[in-house]
Amino acid sequence: MSGTPKILAGRVAVVTGASRGIGKGIALELGAAGATVYVTGRTTEPGRLPGTVQETAAMVTDFGGHGVAAVCDHRDDDAVEKLFTRIREEQGRLDVLVNNVYNSPAAARWLGRKFWDVPPRAWDETFEIGVRSHYVASVFAAPLLIESAGLIVNVSSPGARRYMHNAVYGVGKTALDRLTADLAHDLNGTGATAVSIWPGIVDTELLQMVPADEHGRRRVTLPGEGSFDLDTAETPRFPGRAVVALAADPGRATRSGKSWKVADLAEDYGFTDVDGRIPRAD
Repeated sequence: MSGTPKILAGRVAVVTGASRGIGKGIALELGAAGATVYVTGRTTEPGRLPGTVQETAAMVTDFGGHGVAAVCDHRDDDAVEKLFTRIREEQGRLDVLVNNVYNSPAAARWLGRKFWDVPPRAWDETFEIGVRSHYVASVFAAPLLIESAGLIVNVSSPGARRYMHNAVYGVGKTALDRLTADLAHDLNGTGATAVSIWPGIVDTELLQMVPADEHGRRRVTLPGEGSFDLDTAETPRFPGRAVVALAADPGRATRSGKSWKVADLAEDYGFTDVDGRIPRAD
């Protein structure tokens, strides 16, 4: 975006699962800050939900960075390894890895279900894409990130600390935050860092399908958790601004290994959502 300081000019980032949603918002903000952003995902043709890796990459460029579409199935370890080999060959460096890929439509099927109503395959879906894929990308990215004293950001959730959605979701996010802590432990002394971020309720393309009520408000009810006004939710670009702030912070080592609410990072670093608010959904 014109007028946005290019504080990440010359930096290279990967955002996994960035065809849409939070990943797309993070990729756009990294682009606005001047970074080269590899946008990964499987979607090359729009389906029920809009967005493709090519469209996000083009928008990254429009926002002032350089977007690179990288079609990648994060269940395929060989494909992930080839991605980071490609980045070394094309860029010679990597500064930021954002592990965001997640199967939200699949997870949505089991919202509010007791554990005995959630089939074992939901566990596998959650851990394969929501935990294992983050580990695999981190493994192959690590040599590049250590060379650049770079940053790993895992997109997690307050579900790591309190009950949200169902038992499988909470265990998956707890595992992801434990992964963050252990990655940071191993990276200690290398200059590279790892953090988790916790967005609040994010108005993604999936939630934008929720129709307005008779009062013109879009509300979503999560079983056992309450009703939420989507018109006050954060945009996908809000967590993106958190990633930019972390990537640009020379003192971020003090945050390594920990989980951070995006709203708290906004207050610490002084950024807002696109409408000037700091949304909170505690």
